[in-house]
Amino acid sequence: MNILVINGSPKGEYSITLQTVKFLEKKFPDHQFNVIHAGQKIKALERDFVPVIEAVTNADLILYSYPVYTFIVPYQLHRFIELVKESGVDLAGKFVTQLSTSKHFYDVTAHRFIQDNCQDLEMKYIRGLSADMEDLLTDKGQREAIAFMDRVLWSVNEDHYEPFSQRPSPPNHKVVFPPFEMLVCEVQESDISADRPGDVVILTDCEPDNIQLKSMIDQFRYQFPRKTRVVNLREYPFRGGCLGCFHCAADGKCVYTDGFDEYLRSEIQTAEAIVIAFTIKDHSMGSTFKLYDDRQFCNGHRTVTMGMPMGYLVSGNYSQEPNLRTIIEARAEVGNNFLAGVATDEVRPEWEITELAKSLNYAIEQHYGPPQNFYGVGGMKIFRDLIYQMQGMMKADHKFYKSHGQYDFPQKKKGTILKMYLVGLLISNPKIKAKMGNAMNEGMIAPYKKLIDSIK
Repeated sequence: MNILVINGSPKGEYSITLQTVKFLEKKFPDHQFNVIHAGQKIKALERDFVPVIEAVTNADLILYSYPVYTFIVPYQLHRFIELVKESGVDLAGKFVTQLSTSKHFYDVTAHRFIQDNCQDLEMKYIRGLSADMEDLLTDKGQREAIAFMDRVLWSVNEDHYEPFSQRPSPPNHKVVFPPFEMLVCEVQESDISADRPGDVVILTDCEPDNIQLKSMIDQFRYQFPRKTRVVNLREYPFRGGCLGCFHCAADGKCVYTDGFDEYLRSEIQTAEAIVIAFTIKDHSMGSTFKLYDDRQFCNGHRTVTMGMPMGYLVSGNYSQEPNLRTIIEARAEVGNNFLAGVATDEVRPEWEITELAKSLNYAIEQHYGPPQNFYGVGGMKIFRDLIYQMQGMMKADHKFYKSHGQYDFPQKKKGTILKMYLVGLLISNPKIKAKMGNAMNEGMIAPYKKLIDSIK
């Protein structure tokens, strides 16, 4: 079988994920593995995509190989998928799967991103392998990699693949929404009061001809009672996507000399709040925002904007994008940012934008910040363990985690542990348990009742 590996890592041959592919190549010598280093050579592929079209056309199976970067695939692979769709190459009916390595921080959303885009092209998607970065160095990890490849080959032979998660849409599908009232009059800068308080950044990748998104931004600025400024990422001279080089691990200084790390800290992260405005493309915010997200790794795994509220202006079928909705909520939760709302242009855009403006203003004025849910708590526990292990290299992260009390282990609540042992002994005895009746429940809520009764 001719297996085409799309290596999405910017590290090329030095990719940890690619080592699993090489391991499988040795274990399955009857099959031919060919590699395209899409992550490392994305700029060259933007100039000439013909070799890729020829390679994918001739492949029996396409295998995406990549590390997980900020909830989905690296920017370079994201851009590669855009190029595949823009090329118009017919991949309908071709088998495809994926192999990723990470510390399992939102690998599920990364895999769903690949699946959704492959199924857009009507490809036969086979469930992928999500491995820990060090799995291949263990007997268990090696067995899992072999079992994964065995199942992939079985799936191809049996014509077995995942059912389509949604109705496929053609490449570059552009949803045209019915015009709404706010589109008929453009808000001028003079319409936005200069004496408003505050500083809120509206971060966007809006193209000049995207009237829909621009109108949403204008309407929000007109309604919002605080000062706003628009930062368009398309205008920033990025020199490239994150290289995963860890040059920034010790001091937070990016290896690129385009000044983005300083710009991020002085022009964006100093704001009271951030509103992100984008048009849905390829089930995501688009490659420009992915470039921005990845380059924020100059802050490492530090939640430097914790407490800052966020909002979104989204043009597109947001209600039909469950994976994107998960990413947006999870990003806010992990960063400990209150998600004030997501205003879309699907049904009632003017009302949604008004409500977003009200909610965000309230969050700023009241310093509102609810506790994190599972997305945030679970995500940060992964980072907590990772940074503790890598503290010798990731010194800035380690210092931040210590100062913010994010190392909450080991749990030294000896009194609670002892109490639970005693409760366990009691309820394991049927006779004592029968006599207890409702005493356990009463005991559990006793401290809460004491608190409530103390309120005058």
